[in-house]
This record gives sequence, C-alpha cells and structure tokens, in this order.
Amino acid sequence: LGLKIGARESRHADPKVHLNAICSQWLPISDAVLSMVCNKLPSPLDITAERVEKLMCVGARPFDSLPPETQELKSAFMKCSSEGTAPVIVFVSKMFAVDAKALPHNKPR
Repeated sequence: LGLKIGARESRHADPKVHLNAICSQWLPISDAVLSMVCNKLPSPLDITAERVEKLMCVGARPFDSLPPETQELKSAFMKCSSEGTAPVIVFVSKMFAVDAKALPHNKPR
C-alpha cells in the first residue's frame, strides 16, 4: 500500500496499534465518514415541504404559529442556494445513546 509506519508503532507489541497505524494512513476516518455521508444521504434538494416544516418546528408547535420571518426561511431551506445573498441556515441536532429498555415498545401484539 506504500504506507510508512512509524518506528514507535512498528515496535509496539499490540496488534491493534499496528492496525490503527495502517488504517489511519490508508483510509483516514474523516475522509471515510465524509465520503459515506455524501454517497448515502439523500440530496437536500429532494426534501419535501412537510419535512422542512417538521424540522423547523419544535415539539407539537404548528408551522403556522412561527413568526413570518421564520416561515419565509422555508423557501430558502428548500432551494439550498449557495448565493452570497441567500440566508445561512444551520440545523443542530443532539443525539445520545439510550438503553433499548427505556424506549417505548409500540409493537402490535
């Protein structure tokens, strides 16, 4: 593969250190994750209007109750324009691990 493993890693007795050194040079995690996101996630241009409204609303609050300025962002959200005059929209999501036993089980019996 043409990789250059450092002396420190090559002298290490743990095979995980060797594997980590090889994998981090051959296919860096940042490149792999970005490539996978680009290949597997749908294009933002394919988003539906209903999905945009759900992303913009918090909880059970309806889209119509949002301020007019916020409602106007819906069209900009769907265009995904990179023009200098287009608004910058950032979506922040927090994900955390939850034990499967803590999740509701709404399965039909």
